Amino acid sequence: MDYRQHLEVETPEHVVLDYEIAGVGSRTLAAFLDWLILFVLTLVSLLGLGLWREISTWLLALQVLLLYALIWGYFTGFEGLLRGQTPGKRWMGIRVIRDTGHPVTVADAAARNLLLPIDLVGFAGVFFIAIHPQAKRIGDLVAGTVVVRDHPVLRGRAGAEPEPAPPEAAGAAGAPELSDSEFRLLREFARRKDALPAAARARHTRALALKFAPRYPARAADEGQFLEQLYRDELARRRGKLGGRVAVSGEAARRAAVSSAERLVALKEERWAGFQALADRVGRHGLDALSAAELPEFAARYREVAADLARARTYRADPNTLAGLERLVAAGHNALYRSRRRTWGQIREFLLEECPGAVVGAARSVALAAGLFSVAALAGYGLLRGRPDLAPVLLPDVVLERAEAGAARQAAGQGYFVDAPLERPLAASAIITNNVRVAFSCFAGGVVFGVGALVLLAFNGLFLGAVSGHFANAGLLGYLWTFVIGHGVLELFAIWVAGAAGFLLGRALIAPGELRRRDALVLAGRTAIRLIGAVVILLAVAGVIEGFVSAGEGPLGLRIAVSSGSVVFLALYLLNGARARRSRTAS
Repeated sequence: MDYRQHLEVETPEHVVLDYEIAGVGSRTLAAFLDWLILFVLTLVSLLGLGLWREISTWLLALQVLLLYALIWGYFTGFEGLLRGQTPGKRWMGIRVIRDTGHPVTVADAAARNLLLPIDLVGFAGVFFIAIHPQAKRIGDLVAGTVVVRDHPVLRGRAGAEPEPAPPEAAGAAGAPELSDSEFRLLREFARRKDALPAAARARHTRALALKFAPRYPARAADEGQFLEQLYRDELARRRGKLGGRVAVSGEAARRAAVSSAERLVALKEERWAGFQALADRVGRHGLDALSAAELPEFAARYREVAADLARARTYRADPNTLAGLERLVAAGHNALYRSRRRTWGQIREFLLEECPGAVVGAARSVALAAGLFSVAALAGYGLLRGRPDLAPVLLPDVVLERAEAGAARQAAGQGYFVDAPLERPLAASAIITNNVRVAFSCFAGGVVFGVGALVLLAFNGLFLGAVSGHFANAGLLGYLWTFVIGHGVLELFAIWVAGAAGFLLGRALIAPGELRRRDALVLAGRTAIRLIGAVVILLAVAGVIEGFVSAGEGPLGLRIAVSSGSVVFLALYLLNGARARRSRTAS
């Protein structure tokens, strides 16, 4: 019995592709190698931080951002840009694809890997892989992806073309003389002999020659030449007019029942090899790698190979032939029906149109997140106003210290927090990375039926309200919000959008409507990842403002002007998304 898990995908040509799903063992080994590579890269980056600090704080700030992008973007970048394979997955011969059989996009890879923190909690991901029918972890459920094994290539040697029959063999007459199993054995040896070590090649050559020699007394003296000539003669017979008939072999007088499957292989393997060469080029560089004349040829050959796969299954061809044909059809299917490649123009369109358009479309969820955050903030404010003695229990020491020093700093004309000019780039990078981490956590927490996103929103709201209440008790509320006003608009709105992204995942699990729960989760995940894209843009701008303006020594008028500018920026960003959304809906 075959205990392996499989994924069947039907192409528009009504041909079913059968993928073998990767199991816990291969995925664990691939993850071990990836985490080892990531650890080494992170260690090298951390060792370089001290060097950058001595050279320039700007370079140090850039290094912090790059290190953060490395940690969060390693899996997303490799899987989204290199056809679903990280170095570890390539090493193990597995890859990530969509449930539909298509290659994953960067957005799919991002949705899949931003759920890694949830998958790593208590080895939840390993548990889901072990029990799910398609070995999916939580990230795969949200992204609509699955990890499969690469099928073996059609040819025995990479890059080797099937050898055409030589002139003397091309005229070989009569029906085939070898049985199907004998011919398959001879064919596999002919394809793979050059890859064998010399001792193994000599041993197999001797064994095959002893098997066939009694039936061919008039043969070449050299055993290797004999087997090569026998293979070419038999290949020519199977390509001839009598390739599908029963014949009497030489001296042994054995009847060989030649199936239609073997004749199909003999007739078509050169065409398959030609299509595989085109598919390899397309897989590396996309359809742009083909000339104008090659594009229709590629499409025609894809349809031909798809039909050949259907025939090979009907004829019950051997597993190696079926696996090779499935790989070819999958390569052609992925090339012809893949999503658009992300050029710089399309990346700009994604970030500046699709992401804000998704925010506009999820306005109700954003409003819900804003409402919950505000209620929590008011509760925290009221609690500290009514119970000032709770401040040492609820607030960190740094907040208490700044509140104590606030009156003296305000009298001296100093703000809530002023960073040295040379340290501001580093402060901005640290603020950006911390806020983005919180946003990612809101998104990931939504998969726990929205509870994680709710808790994070409530916590951040309570904290902001409690801090405001404590400063109000000291008569320093305006002093605090003079610092917050510059970057606060974008930062608060981004937190609400991140919470909305988590709520979308939670709603898909709790109330999927007419859709199946897994389909609703995938659709919600694709919208939510666009919300997170908008959040990253907003938090990057807010972090720059906080690091260079809020932490600076500029007057209140400058901070109000920057805050007003951030409101205008946010409005234009959302209006641009709304316009693009209406345009796509109309078209």
